[in-house]
Parts: sequence; C-alpha cells; structure tokens
Amino acid sequence: LPRLQTRLEDFDPATRDRFLAGALIPSSWYLQAQRFRRWYRDRLREIFTEVDIILTPTIPCIAPPLGVEKMIIDGQELLIRPNLGRFTQPFSFIGLPALSLPIKRPSRLPLGLQIIAAPDREELILRVARVLEEMLIDIPHK
Repeated sequence: LPRLQTRLEDFDPATRDRFLAGALIPSSWYLQAQRFRRWYRDRLREIFTEVDIILTPTIPCIAPPLGVEKMIIDGQELLIRPNLGRFTQPFSFIGLPALSLPIKRPSRLPLGLQIIAAPDREELILRVARVLEEMLIDIPHK
C-alpha cells in the first residue's frame, strides 16, 4: 500500500487497479476469505489421498491472440482478463504446485494442460509433464 500511495505510476494500470480494489476490502471480508481458503485447501488435499495428479485445461479456450480483449465461452462474450484464470485460480490460491504444459498445434494457437499435485510433490508434476511431452511429440499432426 505505501508503494501504491507514493509510486502509483510504477504499476501497470490493470494491476494497480486490482491492488487498489484489494486495499479497499474490509478486514472482515478478508478474514472470512481466509477461513474459506483454509477450508477449501483442506478439502482439496483430501482428494490427494485418492489421486496423485489432477489434469485440467489451463484456460477455458485456445490461447487468445495478443491484444484481444474478449472471448466467447458457452455462447457468452466475456472479458479475457478476468476469465482466463478460471481453471488455475482454484488451485493456485491455496498454494498447490501446478505446471501449465503448452500443447503445440501446427499453424494453430496452442492449448494448455494444467498438471496439479499435492503440496511438496513438484517432482511428480515434472515427471508427468515429461511423459506427456514425449507422448505429444509422437502424435501425428494433420
């Protein structure tokens, strides 16, 4: 907050606006969000007693070209910036290790596959990413 107050011009406008909005949130909301975060983290960690890895798309569409501000998802036009993280945020905000593996497609924009593991299992993510990379290299492209 002190840097925002004294060096506002040093921040990208979109990032600055998010920081400023966060600074205006009442402390009771913050505390409630932390309680939810702790509850959600504990529930999600229970999943890793049954599975080793969770695979999800990284974003809800193909990678948008630079400069594009809107996308269509399920027939709705949505702003890209607040919606691209809908598949990564449920895991990153509780601190789970994750990796986004780009899936290249000849003459098309790439797709992304997110690999998520339990806390302190980064080596498992890297092993899975390596296997997937090797598998995807051998896929014939049309």
